[in-house]
Amino acid sequence: MHLPIEHTPLRVDVVRAAPESAGVIGFPVTTDGTVPRGLGLSRKALAQHGFTGARGATLVVPSSAKATVVAIGVGDAAAVTPAVLRDAAAALARAVPGWAHVATSLAHVSSYPGVDQAEAAQAVVEGVRLATYRFLALKADRSGAPSIDALSLIVPAKAAAQASAGVERGLVIADAVRFARDLINTPPVHLTATRLADIAIEVATAAGLDVEVWDERDLVEQRCNGLLNVNRGSTEPARLITLRYRPRGARGHVALVGKGVMYDSGGISLKPSDASHAQMKMDMSGAAAVLATLITLPALGCRSAVTGYMVCTDNMPSGSALKLGDVITYRNGRTAEIHNTDAEGRLILADALILAEESKPDAIVDIATLTGACMAALGPKMAGVIGNDQALIDRVLDSSKHTDELVWQLPLHRPYRKMLDSQVADLRNIGGPLGGAITAALFLAEFVGEVPWAHLDIAGPMGVDADEGWLTKGGTAFGTRLLIDVVTRHEPRRRTR
Repeated sequence: MHLPIEHTPLRVDVVRAAPESAGVIGFPVTTDGTVPRGLGLSRKALAQHGFTGARGATLVVPSSAKATVVAIGVGDAAAVTPAVLRDAAAALARAVPGWAHVATSLAHVSSYPGVDQAEAAQAVVEGVRLATYRFLALKADRSGAPSIDALSLIVPAKAAAQASAGVERGLVIADAVRFARDLINTPPVHLTATRLADIAIEVATAAGLDVEVWDERDLVEQRCNGLLNVNRGSTEPARLITLRYRPRGARGHVALVGKGVMYDSGGISLKPSDASHAQMKMDMSGAAAVLATLITLPALGCRSAVTGYMVCTDNMPSGSALKLGDVITYRNGRTAEIHNTDAEGRLILADALILAEESKPDAIVDIATLTGACMAALGPKMAGVIGNDQALIDRVLDSSKHTDELVWQLPLHRPYRKMLDSQVADLRNIGGPLGGAITAALFLAEFVGEVPWAHLDIAGPMGVDADEGWLTKGGTAFGTRLLIDVVTRHEPRRRTR
Protein backbone atom coordinates (compact mmCIF):
# COMPACT_ATOMS: atom_id res chain seq x y z
CA MET A 1 0.00 0.00 0.00
CA HIS A 2 1.29 3.43 -0.94
CA LEU A 3 1.13 6.27 1.55
CA PRO A 4 0.31 9.16 1.87
CA ILE A 5 -3.31 8.15 1.36
CA GLU A 6 -5.45 10.42 -0.80
CA HIS A 7 -8.49 11.98 0.89
CA THR A 8 -11.29 14.01 -0.64
CA PRO A 9 -10.45 17.65 0.15
CA LEU A 10 -12.83 19.88 2.04
CA ARG A 11 -13.71 23.19 0.38
CA VAL A 12 -14.59 25.86 2.92
CA ASP A 13 -16.18 29.21 2.08
CA VAL A 14 -16.93 32.13 4.37
CA VAL A 15 -20.33 33.55 3.41
CA ARG A 16 -22.98 35.98 4.69
CA ALA A 17 -25.91 33.64 3.93
CA ALA A 18 -26.33 29.96 3.24
CA PRO A 19 -25.80 29.18 -0.47
CA GLU A 20 -28.56 27.48 -2.41
CA SER A 21 -26.31 24.48 -3.01
CA ALA A 22 -26.21 23.68 0.70
CA GLY A 23 -28.16 20.53 1.45
CA VAL A 24 -27.90 21.03 5.21
CA ILE A 25 -27.77 24.12 7.41
CA GLY A 26 -26.68 23.77 11.02
CA PHE A 27 -27.53 26.24 13.78
CA PRO A 28 -25.80 26.23 17.18
CA VAL A 29 -28.39 26.42 19.95
CA THR A 30 -27.61 27.21 23.58
CA THR A 31 -29.62 26.04 26.58
CA ASP A 32 -30.47 29.66 27.35
CA GLY A 33 -31.08 32.86 25.41
CA THR A 34 -32.68 33.19 22.00
CA VAL A 35 -32.99 30.49 19.38
CA PRO A 36 -31.51 31.37 15.94
CA ARG A 37 -34.31 32.63 13.70
CA GLY A 38 -33.11 30.62 10.71
CA LEU A 39 -33.86 27.41 12.55
CA GLY A 40 -37.58 28.04 12.13
CA LEU A 41 -38.48 26.49 15.47
CA SER A 42 -39.13 28.06 18.86
CA ARG A 43 -37.52 26.81 22.03
CA LYS A 44 -40.88 25.33 23.01
CA ALA A 45 -41.07 23.44 19.72
CA LEU A 46 -37.52 22.19 20.16
CA ALA A 47 -38.34 20.99 23.67
CA GLN A 48 -41.34 19.09 22.33
CA HIS A 49 -38.89 17.11 20.22
CA GLY A 50 -36.68 16.45 23.25
CA PHE A 51 -34.02 18.96 22.25
CA THR A 52 -32.81 21.27 25.03
CA GLY A 53 -29.59 22.61 23.51
CA ALA A 54 -27.43 20.33 25.64
CA ARG A 55 -23.84 20.08 24.41
CA GLY A 56 -23.45 17.61 21.55
CA ALA A 57 -27.18 17.00 20.99
CA THR A 58 -28.60 17.31 17.50
CA LEU A 59 -32.09 17.55 16.06
CA VAL A 60 -32.51 17.01 12.31
CA VAL A 61 -35.49 18.77 10.72
CA PRO A 62 -35.89 17.47 7.16
CA SER A 63 -37.58 19.44 4.41
CA SER A 64 -38.49 18.52 0.83
CA ALA A 65 -38.65 22.14 -0.27
CA LYS A 66 -35.34 23.47 1.03
CA ALA A 67 -32.21 22.52 2.94
CA THR A 68 -32.44 20.18 5.88
CA VAL A 69 -32.02 22.11 9.11
CA VAL A 70 -30.06 20.79 12.08
CA ALA A 71 -30.14 22.20 15.59
CA ILE A 72 -26.80 21.59 17.34
CA GLY A 73 -26.59 21.87 21.10
CA VAL A 74 -23.73 23.93 22.55
CA GLY A 75 -24.89 24.18 26.16
CA ASP A 76 -24.75 27.30 28.32
CA ALA A 77 -23.88 30.39 26.26
CA ALA A 78 -21.44 31.62 28.91
CA ALA A 79 -19.55 28.32 28.78
CA VAL A 80 -19.17 28.03 24.98
CA THR A 81 -15.51 27.60 24.00
CA PRO A 82 -13.71 26.58 20.80
CA ALA A 83 -13.71 23.02 22.17
CA VAL A 84 -17.50 23.12 22.45
CA LEU A 85 -17.83 24.39 18.87
CA ARG A 86 -15.39 21.75 17.62
CA ASP A 87 -17.49 19.00 19.14
CA ALA A 88 -20.69 20.65 17.88
CA ALA A 89 -19.31 20.70 14.34
CA ALA A 90 -18.37 17.04 14.69
CA ALA A 91 -21.92 16.25 15.83
CA LEU A 92 -23.31 18.12 12.81
CA ALA A 93 -21.06 16.16 10.45
CA ARG A 94 -22.23 12.86 11.90
CA ALA A 95 -25.89 13.88 11.90
CA VAL A 96 -25.87 14.35 8.12
CA PRO A 97 -23.25 11.93 6.73
CA GLY A 98 -24.84 11.67 3.28
CA TRP A 99 -24.70 15.35 2.27
CA ALA A 100 -21.96 16.81 0.10
CA HIS A 101 -22.47 20.48 1.02
CA VAL A 102 -23.12 21.63 4.57
CA ALA A 103 -23.51 25.20 5.82
CA THR A 104 -23.38 26.23 9.46
CA SER A 105 -24.10 29.54 11.10
CA LEU A 106 -21.47 31.32 13.16
CA ALA A 107 -23.39 34.58 13.03
CA HIS A 108 -23.90 34.72 16.79
CA VAL A 109 -20.37 33.74 17.85
CA SER A 110 -19.73 37.27 19.10
CA SER A 111 -22.29 36.61 21.81
CA TYR A 112 -20.16 33.79 23.23
CA PRO A 113 -17.65 35.38 25.61
CA GLY A 114 -15.19 32.49 25.34
CA VAL A 115 -14.43 32.65 21.59
CA ASP A 116 -13.82 34.97 18.67
CA GLN A 117 -14.60 34.43 14.99
CA ALA A 118 -11.14 33.14 14.06
CA GLU A 119 -11.14 30.59 16.87
CA ALA A 120 -14.71 29.60 16.08
CA ALA A 121 -14.01 29.09 12.38
CA GLN A 122 -10.88 27.07 13.09
CA ALA A 123 -12.72 24.87 15.61
CA VAL A 124 -15.64 24.22 13.27
CA VAL A 125 -13.38 23.28 10.37
CA GLU A 126 -11.38 20.95 12.61
CA GLY A 127 -14.56 19.37 13.99
CA VAL A 128 -16.04 18.64 10.57
CA ARG A 129 -12.78 17.51 9.00
CA LEU A 130 -11.75 15.23 11.86
CA ALA A 131 -15.18 13.73 12.56
CA THR A 132 -15.47 12.66 8.91
CA TYR A 133 -12.11 10.88 8.92
CA ARG A 134 -12.11 7.16 8.16
CA PHE A 135 -9.22 4.81 7.41
CA LEU A 136 -10.47 3.07 4.28
CA ALA A 137 -7.25 2.33 2.42
CA LEU A 138 -7.55 -1.44 2.89
CA LYS A 139 -11.32 -1.76 2.39
CA ALA A 140 -12.85 -2.95 -0.86
CA ASP A 141 -16.15 -1.26 0.08
CA ARG A 142 -15.56 2.37 0.96
CA SER A 143 -19.21 3.37 1.14
CA GLY A 144 -20.89 4.53 4.32
CA ALA A 145 -18.26 7.06 5.32
CA PRO A 146 -19.28 10.69 5.88
CA SER A 147 -19.06 12.54 2.58
CA ILE A 148 -18.95 16.27 3.30
CA ASP A 149 -16.77 17.92 0.69
CA ALA A 150 -18.02 21.53 0.98
CA LEU A 151 -18.60 23.63 4.07
CA SER A 152 -19.93 27.19 4.21
CA LEU A 153 -19.48 29.25 7.36
CA ILE A 154 -22.13 31.93 7.76
CA VAL A 155 -20.57 34.97 9.45
CA PRO A 156 -21.20 38.73 9.48
CA ALA A 157 -19.31 40.67 6.80
CA LYS A 158 -17.21 42.50 9.39
CA ALA A 159 -15.90 39.18 10.75
CA ALA A 160 -15.12 37.58 7.35
CA ALA A 161 -11.38 38.26 7.45
CA GLN A 162 -11.04 36.78 10.94
CA ALA A 163 -13.08 33.75 10.00
CA SER A 164 -11.08 33.20 6.80
CA ALA A 165 -7.83 33.17 8.80
CA GLY A 166 -9.32 30.62 11.16
CA VAL A 167 -10.48 28.48 8.25
CA GLU A 168 -7.00 28.43 6.72
CA ARG A 169 -5.39 27.42 10.01
CA GLY A 170 -8.06 24.83 10.74
CA LEU A 171 -7.64 23.12 7.38
CA VAL A 172 -3.86 22.90 7.73
CA ILE A 173 -4.06 21.45 11.23
CA ALA A 174 -6.96 19.08 10.58
CA ASP A 175 -5.33 17.64 7.48
CA ALA A 176 -2.11 17.11 9.44
CA VAL A 177 -4.05 15.18 12.07
CA ARG A 178 -5.72 13.10 9.37
CA PHE A 179 -2.30 12.34 7.90
CA ALA A 180 -1.00 11.24 11.31
CA ARG A 181 -4.07 9.03 11.77
CA ASP A 182 -3.37 7.40 8.42
CA LEU A 183 0.13 6.49 9.61
CA ILE A 184 -1.06 5.26 13.00
CA ASN A 185 -3.88 3.13 11.60
CA THR A 186 -1.74 1.50 8.90
CA PRO A 187 -0.80 -2.11 9.74
CA PRO A 188 2.91 -2.68 10.37
CA VAL A 189 3.27 -4.97 7.35
CA HIS A 190 2.49 -1.91 5.23
CA LEU A 191 4.40 0.67 7.28
CA THR A 192 7.91 -0.27 8.33
CA ALA A 193 10.55 2.07 9.70
CA THR A 194 12.15 2.33 6.26
CA ARG A 195 8.80 3.06 4.62
CA LEU A 196 8.05 5.75 7.20
CA ALA A 197 11.43 7.30 6.45
CA ASP A 198 10.56 7.39 2.74
CA ILE A 199 7.23 9.04 3.55
CA ALA A 200 8.92 11.56 5.84
CA ILE A 201 11.32 12.51 3.05
CA GLU A 202 8.42 12.91 0.61
CA VAL A 203 6.09 15.01 2.74
CA ALA A 204 8.74 17.03 4.58
CA THR A 205 10.56 17.95 1.37
CA ALA A 206 7.26 19.03 -0.15
CA ALA A 207 6.70 21.25 2.91
CA GLY A 208 10.13 22.86 2.56
CA LEU A 209 11.81 21.13 5.51
CA ASP A 210 15.31 19.70 5.68
CA VAL A 211 15.27 15.91 6.20
CA GLU A 212 18.04 13.56 7.28
CA VAL A 213 17.65 9.80 7.67
CA TRP A 214 20.19 7.62 9.47
CA ASP A 215 20.35 3.98 8.41
CA GLU A 216 22.11 1.12 10.23
CA ARG A 217 25.60 2.28 9.26
CA ASP A 218 24.87 5.83 10.41
CA LEU A 219 23.34 4.61 13.68
CA VAL A 220 26.48 2.58 14.42
CA GLU A 221 28.74 5.51 13.54
CA GLN A 222 26.69 7.89 15.70
CA ARG A 223 26.51 5.38 18.59
CA CYS A 224 22.70 5.33 18.72
CA ASN A 225 22.85 2.10 20.67
CA GLY A 226 19.40 2.23 22.21
CA LEU A 227 17.77 2.08 18.78
CA LEU A 228 20.25 -0.50 17.48
CA ASN A 229 19.75 -2.83 20.46
CA VAL A 230 15.95 -2.68 20.42
CA ASN A 231 16.09 -3.39 16.68
CA ARG A 232 18.23 -6.52 17.14
CA GLY A 233 15.22 -8.88 17.14
CA SER A 234 13.65 -7.51 13.96
CA THR A 235 14.23 -8.37 10.33
CA GLU A 236 13.24 -4.78 9.48
CA PRO A 237 16.05 -2.22 9.92
CA ALA A 238 15.72 0.81 12.18
CA ARG A 239 15.75 4.43 11.12
CA LEU A 240 16.35 7.72 12.92
CA ILE A 241 14.66 10.55 11.03
CA THR A 242 15.53 14.19 11.69
CA LEU A 243 13.36 17.03 10.39
CA ARG A 244 14.48 20.65 10.55
CA TYR A 245 12.35 23.77 10.18
CA ARG A 246 14.42 26.96 10.12
CA PRO A 247 12.48 30.17 9.45
CA ARG A 248 14.37 33.34 8.70
CA GLY A 249 15.06 35.29 11.90
CA ALA A 250 13.95 32.40 14.10
CA ARG A 251 13.04 33.33 17.66
CA GLY A 252 14.31 30.39 19.65
CA HIS A 253 14.54 26.68 18.98
CA VAL A 254 12.35 23.78 20.14
CA ALA A 255 13.25 20.10 19.76
CA LEU A 256 10.50 17.49 19.46
CA VAL A 257 11.20 13.79 19.96
CA GLY A 258 8.71 11.08 18.95
CA LYS A 259 8.68 7.37 19.74
CA GLY A 260 8.27 5.35 16.56
CA VAL A 261 7.93 1.68 17.51
CA MET A 262 6.26 0.41 14.36
CA TYR A 263 5.12 -2.76 16.11
CA ASP A 264 5.74 -3.69 19.72
CA SER A 265 5.54 -7.38 20.57
CA GLY A 266 7.35 -6.74 23.85
CA GLY A 267 10.48 -8.48 22.60
CA ILE A 268 11.75 -11.30 24.84
CA SER A 269 9.38 -9.91 27.53
CA LEU A 270 6.53 -10.90 25.21
CA LYS A 271 3.19 -9.17 25.69
CA PRO A 272 0.22 -11.42 26.59
CA SER A 273 -1.81 -12.71 23.64
CA ASP A 274 -4.78 -10.39 23.90
CA ALA A 275 -6.36 -7.42 22.17
CA SER A 276 -3.42 -5.20 23.09
CA HIS A 277 -1.31 -6.85 20.39
CA ALA A 278 -3.55 -5.54 17.61
CA GLN A 279 -3.14 -2.01 19.00
CA MET A 280 0.64 -2.12 18.93
CA LYS A 281 0.74 -0.72 15.40
CA MET A 282 -0.16 2.51 17.24
CA ASP A 283 3.09 2.47 19.23
CA MET A 284 4.52 4.89 16.68
CA SER A 285 1.91 7.55 17.47
CA GLY A 286 4.53 9.87 18.93
CA ALA A 287 6.64 9.81 15.78
CA ALA A 288 3.53 10.37 13.64
CA ALA A 289 2.61 13.40 15.76
CA VAL A 290 6.09 14.88 15.37
CA LEU A 291 6.08 14.42 11.58
CA ALA A 292 2.56 15.83 11.25
CA THR A 293 3.50 18.81 13.42
CA LEU A 294 6.63 19.70 11.47
CA ILE A 295 4.97 19.68 8.06
CA THR A 296 2.41 22.29 9.18
CA LEU A 297 4.92 24.87 10.38
CA PRO A 298 5.74 26.65 7.09
CA ALA A 299 2.04 27.07 6.26
CA LEU A 300 1.27 28.30 9.77
CA GLY A 301 4.15 30.78 9.71
CA CYS A 302 5.79 29.42 12.85
CA ARG A 303 8.47 31.88 13.93
CA SER A 304 10.56 29.45 16.02
CA ALA A 305 13.06 26.94 14.68
CA VAL A 306 11.93 23.38 15.33
CA THR A 307 13.85 20.13 15.04
CA GLY A 308 11.94 16.86 15.07
CA TYR A 309 13.48 13.47 15.84
CA MET A 310 11.64 10.25 15.00
CA VAL A 311 13.20 7.05 16.39
CA CYS A 312 11.71 4.13 14.46
CA THR A 313 12.01 0.36 14.83
CA ASP A 314 10.06 -2.80 15.58
CA ASN A 315 10.44 -4.54 18.95
CA MET A 316 10.43 -8.25 18.16
CA PRO A 317 11.52 -11.54 19.79
CA SER A 318 14.11 -13.68 18.02
CA GLY A 319 17.40 -15.43 18.59
CA SER A 320 19.23 -12.15 18.17
CA ALA A 321 16.85 -10.01 20.25
CA LEU A 322 17.85 -7.83 23.16
CA LYS A 323 17.97 -9.94 26.33
CA LEU A 324 17.27 -9.27 29.98
CA GLY A 325 20.56 -8.50 31.68
CA ASP A 326 22.11 -6.91 28.58
CA VAL A 327 23.70 -3.48 29.04
CA ILE A 328 23.44 -0.63 26.53
CA THR A 329 26.17 2.02 26.36
CA TYR A 330 24.81 5.29 25.04
CA ARG A 331 26.40 8.01 22.94
CA ASN A 332 26.91 10.17 26.05
CA GLY A 333 28.59 7.33 27.97
CA ARG A 334 25.63 6.45 30.19
CA THR A 335 24.87 2.75 30.57
CA ALA A 336 21.51 1.05 31.05
CA GLU A 337 20.84 -2.52 32.17
CA ILE A 338 17.81 -4.24 30.64
CA HIS A 339 15.32 -5.71 33.11
CA ASN A 340 12.33 -5.73 30.74
CA THR A 341 12.51 -5.61 26.93
CA ASP A 342 8.91 -4.38 26.80
CA ALA A 343 10.16 -1.10 28.30
CA GLU A 344 11.81 -0.37 24.97
CA GLY A 345 10.40 3.07 24.23
CA ARG A 346 12.61 4.81 26.75
CA LEU A 347 15.65 3.00 25.34
CA ILE A 348 15.21 4.47 21.85
CA LEU A 349 13.99 7.87 23.03
CA ALA A 350 17.25 8.23 24.95
CA ASP A 351 19.23 8.31 21.68
CA ALA A 352 17.14 11.16 20.31
CA LEU A 353 17.10 13.05 23.61
CA ILE A 354 20.90 12.98 23.66
CA LEU A 355 21.01 14.36 20.12
CA ALA A 356 18.43 16.99 20.98
CA GLU A 357 20.34 18.05 24.10
CA GLU A 358 23.54 18.38 22.08
CA SER A 359 21.83 20.96 19.84
CA LYS A 360 21.14 23.15 22.93
CA PRO A 361 17.53 24.11 22.14
CA ASP A 362 15.40 26.32 24.37
CA ALA A 363 13.23 23.33 25.16
CA ILE A 364 12.76 19.63 24.42
CA VAL A 365 9.33 18.00 24.30
CA ASP A 366 9.10 14.25 23.77
CA ILE A 367 5.88 12.40 23.00
CA ALA A 368 5.45 8.66 23.38
CA THR A 369 2.96 5.87 23.98
CA LEU A 370 5.21 4.96 26.86
CA THR A 371 3.57 3.30 29.86
CA GLY A 372 0.50 1.35 30.81
CA ALA A 373 1.05 2.89 34.23
CA CYS A 374 0.11 6.32 32.91
CA MET A 375 -3.01 4.89 31.32
CA ALA A 376 -3.90 3.19 34.61
CA ALA A 377 -3.44 6.48 36.49
CA LEU A 378 -5.22 8.85 34.09
CA GLY A 379 -7.50 6.63 32.01
CA PRO A 380 -7.99 6.50 28.24
CA LYS A 381 -8.73 10.16 27.53
CA MET A 382 -5.85 11.96 29.18
CA ALA A 383 -2.09 12.11 28.70
CA GLY A 384 0.44 12.67 31.43
CA VAL A 385 3.12 15.35 31.35
CA ILE A 386 6.28 15.21 33.46
CA GLY A 387 9.40 17.34 33.18
CA ASN A 388 12.23 19.29 34.73
CA ASP A 389 10.98 22.82 34.03
CA GLN A 390 7.68 24.13 35.37
CA ALA A 391 7.45 27.02 32.90
CA LEU A 392 7.64 24.59 29.99
CA ILE A 393 5.13 22.23 31.62
CA ASP A 394 2.78 25.17 32.16
CA ARG A 395 3.10 26.01 28.48
CA VAL A 396 2.12 22.43 27.59
CA LEU A 397 -0.82 22.55 30.00
CA ASP A 398 -1.97 25.84 28.50
CA SER A 399 -1.82 24.33 25.01
CA SER A 400 -3.79 21.37 26.34
CA LYS A 401 -6.61 23.71 27.34
CA HIS A 402 -6.38 25.57 24.05
CA THR A 403 -6.63 22.42 21.92
CA ASP A 404 -8.86 20.26 24.15
CA GLU A 405 -6.23 17.51 24.19
CA LEU A 406 -6.37 16.68 27.88
CA VAL A 407 -3.10 16.55 29.84
CA TRP A 408 -2.44 16.17 33.56
CA GLN A 409 0.86 16.88 35.30
CA LEU A 410 2.55 14.05 37.19
CA PRO A 411 5.55 14.65 39.47
CA LEU A 412 9.15 14.00 38.50
CA HIS A 413 9.77 12.69 42.01
CA ARG A 414 13.56 12.56 42.26
CA PRO A 415 13.68 10.23 45.33
CA TYR A 416 12.19 7.50 43.09
CA ARG A 417 15.41 7.58 41.03
CA LYS A 418 16.91 4.96 43.36
CA MET A 419 14.30 2.51 42.01
CA LEU A 420 16.33 2.55 38.79
CA ASP A 421 19.64 1.70 40.46
CA SER A 422 21.57 -1.15 38.83
CA GLN A 423 24.43 -3.24 40.20
CA VAL A 424 26.22 -3.34 36.85
CA ALA A 425 25.24 -0.14 35.00
CA ASP A 426 24.39 3.50 35.64
CA LEU A 427 20.69 2.63 35.73
CA ARG A 428 18.23 -0.05 34.70
CA ASN A 429 15.31 0.42 32.36
CA ILE A 430 12.46 -0.29 34.79
CA GLY A 431 11.86 0.64 38.40
CA GLY A 432 9.51 -2.03 39.67
CA PRO A 433 5.74 -2.52 39.67
CA LEU A 434 4.74 0.85 41.15
CA GLY A 435 5.00 4.41 39.87
CA GLY A 436 5.88 3.23 36.37
CA ALA A 437 5.03 6.47 34.57
CA ILE A 438 7.26 8.43 36.94
CA THR A 439 10.22 6.03 36.86
CA ALA A 440 10.02 5.94 33.06
CA ALA A 441 10.27 9.74 33.03
CA LEU A 442 13.16 9.60 35.49
CA PHE A 443 14.97 7.30 33.06
CA LEU A 444 14.45 9.82 30.25
CA ALA A 445 15.56 12.68 32.51
CA GLU A 446 19.04 11.13 32.60
CA PHE A 447 19.52 12.08 28.93
CA VAL A 448 18.37 15.70 28.67
CA GLY A 449 21.04 17.40 30.76
CA GLU A 450 20.01 20.87 31.91
CA VAL A 451 17.81 21.68 28.92
CA PRO A 452 14.18 22.45 29.86
CA TRP A 453 12.27 19.28 29.02
CA ALA A 454 8.70 17.98 29.09
CA HIS A 455 7.64 14.38 28.48
CA LEU A 456 4.16 13.53 27.17
CA ASP A 457 2.98 9.98 27.88
CA ILE A 458 0.07 9.39 25.48
CA ALA A 459 -0.46 5.66 26.03
CA GLY A 460 -4.04 6.23 27.23
CA PRO A 461 -5.47 8.46 24.48
CA MET A 462 -3.54 6.95 21.54
CA GLY A 463 -6.73 5.24 20.30
CA VAL A 464 -10.47 5.10 20.91
CA ASP A 465 -13.00 2.30 20.44
CA ALA A 466 -15.85 4.48 19.17
CA ASP A 467 -16.51 7.87 17.58
CA GLU A 468 -16.76 10.68 20.11
CA GLY A 469 -16.60 14.40 19.41
CA TRP A 470 -13.76 15.11 16.97
CA LEU A 471 -12.26 11.68 17.64
CA THR A 472 -12.96 8.73 15.36
CA LYS A 473 -12.56 5.04 16.08
CA GLY A 474 -8.94 3.91 15.84
CA GLY A 475 -5.75 5.92 16.19
CA THR A 476 -6.42 9.47 17.38
CA ALA A 477 -3.15 11.26 16.52
CA PHE A 478 -3.42 12.72 20.03
CA GLY A 479 -0.77 15.34 20.67
CA THR A 480 -0.47 16.60 17.10
CA ARG A 481 -2.65 19.64 17.65
CA LEU A 482 -1.11 20.18 21.07
CA LEU A 483 2.47 20.15 19.75
CA ILE A 484 1.52 22.52 16.93
CA ASP A 485 0.13 24.92 19.52
CA VAL A 486 3.21 24.61 21.75
CA VAL A 487 5.75 25.38 19.03
CA THR A 488 3.78 28.05 17.16
CA ARG A 489 3.31 29.98 20.40
CA HIS A 490 6.85 29.39 21.66
CA GLU A 491 8.63 32.30 23.32
CA PRO A 492 12.17 31.76 24.67
CA ARG A 493 12.12 32.19 28.44
CA ARG A 494 14.41 32.01 31.38
CA ARG A 495 14.32 28.63 33.01
CA THR A 496 12.56 28.13 36.35
CA ARG A 497 12.28 25.01 38.44
